[in-house]
Amino acid sequence: AQENKQYLSAWTKGYLDIHHINTGRGDTTFAILPDGTTLLIDAGEMSEDHPRTTSSRNTPLLPNNSKRAYQWIADYIKQFAPSKDAIIIDFALITHYHDDHFGEVGSDAVYFQKGGYALTGIAGVGHLIEIKNLIDRGDNFPIQLRSAEVQKKWFARDPYRMIPTLKSYWNFIDFYSRENELRRETLEVGSSDQIKLQKDPESFQDFKILNVHANGMIATNFSEFSHYSLFSDGNYPGENPLSLGIRIDYGNFNYYTGGDISGIDEFGQEDFQSIESHVAPVVGKVDVAVLNHHGNRDSQSPYYVRSLQPRVWIQQSWTADHPGEEVFRRITSKKLYPGERDLFTTNLLQATKDVIGTKLNAYKSSQGHIVIRVEPKTYRYWVHILDDSTEYRNLKNTFGPYESR
Repeated sequence: AQENKQYLSAWTKGYLDIHHINTGRGDTTFAILPDGTTLLIDAGEMSEDHPRTTSSRNTPLLPNNSKRAYQWIADYIKQFAPSKDAIIIDFALITHYHDDHFGEVGSDAVYFQKGGYALTGIAGVGHLIEIKNLIDRGDNFPIQLRSAEVQKKWFARDPYRMIPTLKSYWNFIDFYSRENELRRETLEVGSSDQIKLQKDPESFQDFKILNVHANGMIATNFSEFSHYSLFSDGNYPGENPLSLGIRIDYGNFNYYTGGDISGIDEFGQEDFQSIESHVAPVVGKVDVAVLNHHGNRDSQSPYYVRSLQPRVWIQQSWTADHPGEEVFRRITSKKLYPGERDLFTTNLLQATKDVIGTKLNAYKSSQGHIVIRVEPKTYRYWVHILDDSTEYRNLKNTFGPYESR
């Protein structure tokens, strides 16, 4: 049945491929860098035992429920990995500790008893595919997450099981640090060489990854490795503002992803003390930007949108709240910045369409895995949409080429 289907051609050296994987359970991005170094950003897996997960306002598990989300992520990586002989994730980056970004220990969790960790999210993926370097926001700032007293104070209510999942995550790290020499680090804000090419860096000196923000720390000068902090010790603003953010540069091509940071306050007004407002001038204009916080209504402030002005917006969605109508208006507004822009989302639920209406036809694609492919030397790029309803992931559509800035 698959013989007449088209498929994405295999990655070849020199190309930059960025796969936004859609399982319906949170954010996962798998990048193959120009020399074949691999980077995984998040491995979301919301538990199947929450009413929100299984309700009609949320996406189903994709492509089907024969596997768990972490298994589908690993399956996808194995299909598109640059080398089939030794599939390794060179760098895994966890933006923050929410279930839709690093996993959740649900009531039906399956444990790897020898390691003492649950098979969910990043731990599940790392159980199936070796991870060399794991980068996250650490455990010690702005609060001591390992402290029982801190856990009791800040997480007396923990509906999405962040603390149990963190404990499982720490066990995973401890086990593989012993067994496979897994290296865990905190993102070094202001660095441009923490996440770097591992196989042939000399051939691609036009490639780099800039560490823009983490834990409320904002980079100011990448050549001097400098930054400033918005939060003080003991001041816990919740997980979203602490998200990690990076910019990937390949020649003239620029791509930004920033986890769940926001820029709109609880009254619906632009918040110039927010993370978005601080990172916007640091990130600057880009070719491709991933919508912060999945396009939720507290994100993509006017100042932020005007600062980045991407040609392509990527939305990783899993609920009817994505995008908020106000966000959609801002990212499509020619008053905020001129020129064309194309919108792509992994999911667009019927409930969202019913509320916002036909304006959502502005999306070039509203369902599927989204792959950005950047060509070496010219730095032109394409957007490929892969079918998320089947494990074969055949090619549904291609957009481009786009000229990088």
